[in-house]
Amino acid sequence: MTRGAGPDYPVVLSLAGRPCLVVGAGPVAARKAAGLLEAGADVTVVAPDVSESMAALIEAAGQAAVGAGGGMRLEHRPYRDGDARGAAFVIAATGVPAVDRKVTEEALALGALVNGAPDDHVGAVRLPALFRRGAVTVSVSTGGRSPALARWTRDHLAAAPGPDLAFLCELLEEARAETGPSPRSTQAADWAAAIEHVVPLLEAGRVDEARQHLARALRR
Repeated sequence: MTRGAGPDYPVVLSLAGRPCLVVGAGPVAARKAAGLLEAGADVTVVAPDVSESMAALIEAAGQAAVGAGGGMRLEHRPYRDGDARGAAFVIAATGVPAVDRKVTEEALALGALVNGAPDDHVGAVRLPALFRRGAVTVSVSTGGRSPALARWTRDHLAAAPGPDLAFLCELLEEARAETGPSPRSTQAADWAAAIEHVVPLLEAGRVDEARQHLARALRR
């Protein structure tokens, strides 16, 4: 079944320690597998041939035991029926349309999330262009219409001047923990106003003053 005309529903997945399957071992598969490893997933790669980039990734991962969190192993063979069973997330990236479609359809039938090629199946997952600043992840998607535009937008956002998002996130996490479950602690408007006030302070290097303002503003 192919996708309808509705927009995609964006989500953020927590895959730490979860079993994930990558079918294919070319450069595209290696790039996507690297993202899974960064997320702490247990990655199994199934492919009869392995590119230099995938081989380097596997070597860097140290062939850590899958099941320990952030592990990686290689099954040096073609995909078999049932390989997707038990996987929380499947990536079909062999570059062979018939194989990728078969993997995608089987993974969906087994109830797994799957990023396939083509990704026009209902239930299939698109991977956005993204950049990270510490715990902050900014992602851009065009719903598959123009991956080039998604990458271009991502690059421009990443290069745009602005506050140190990683440090700002740490500061706000501290303030959230200190504030506790007060009536104001979940008010989006309060947090937005506080962030607008502290960003110039942080850019001026006035970190202590920023902390003090957060404490006052969020405990009123």
